[in-house]
Amino acid sequence: MSEPYSAADGLVRVYPAREPHGTGLVWAHGGAFAFGDLDMPESDWVAGQLAARGTTVVSVDYRLAPVPEGWDAAGRSGGGEHYPAASDDMLTAWAWVVDNADRLRIDRGRLAIGGTSAGGNLAAGATLRLIEQRSMPRPALVLLAYPTLLAVQPAPDAALRAALDAQPAADRFRPEMIRAMYENFLGGPIDDAPLAAIPGNARPDDLVEFPPTLMVNGDVDELRVSGEAFAASLRAAGRPIEVVTEPGTDHGHLNRPQEPAASVTLGRFATRLASLSLAGARPAAPASASASLA
Repeated sequence: MSEPYSAADGLVRVYPAREPHGTGLVWAHGGAFAFGDLDMPESDWVAGQLAARGTTVVSVDYRLAPVPEGWDAAGRSGGGEHYPAASDDMLTAWAWVVDNADRLRIDRGRLAIGGTSAGGNLAAGATLRLIEQRSMPRPALVLLAYPTLLAVQPAPDAALRAALDAQPAADRFRPEMIRAMYENFLGGPIDDAPLAAIPGNARPDDLVEFPPTLMVNGDVDELRVSGEAFAASLRAAGRPIEVVTEPGTDHGHLNRPQEPAASVTLGRFATRLASLSLAGARPAAPASASASLA
């Protein structure tokens, strides 16, 4: 089958690689933890494009957080679930792919995880949980597109602040909004939140086993500050991390395939996935392995 199909009791949509080279990607869309779906471009378009270039993509329809009163529901009905529901769904999807890797024509040693915006948070957080649980295999690569990784963001530097001031439409992630987004995701205050819910809080000691990572940030995007802070912690831990600020973009450019930068970023991801090799991969788990949800 070469067309996308639903699997894992509807939790995932599988995009089979047309000419598979053995790589796989567990992928999470964005949407402030409370919005988004598998049909939005940064989910469907990205997955389809990567599948056309040889990577089988498994897109996760994770459970969304509730939409608080006063927020624009964007057509969503009421209801939702707080952390760790979405994170648990990421681990369930990861375990399903590991268990079904042979059928999916994925090499377990070349399986990556990633996501956009809030989905990038979920991908990084799921990776931290896999490390904590000593689960195998772990991701051979983490792909993060303009991720949100901190509930309390450092102030942008003077250059980014000036760029945001000059482009008011892009200046939409003020500190109070981000904090409220995380409080809604958690269902309570951010104090003492699990590290996997706010991966940007990780210290270098927490990251010594974190996989190689490629992060692509928006140019005029205040969320870039949280991504850069996480990248600095990865570097301090001695972990391989490549950070690209995609020129001329604001937040969410993979959700706008008509913009040239979307294809540029997708090309970066496709190239990095294709370069994965068993030489640097962790030992693969047997086909019966499953990640714990503890």
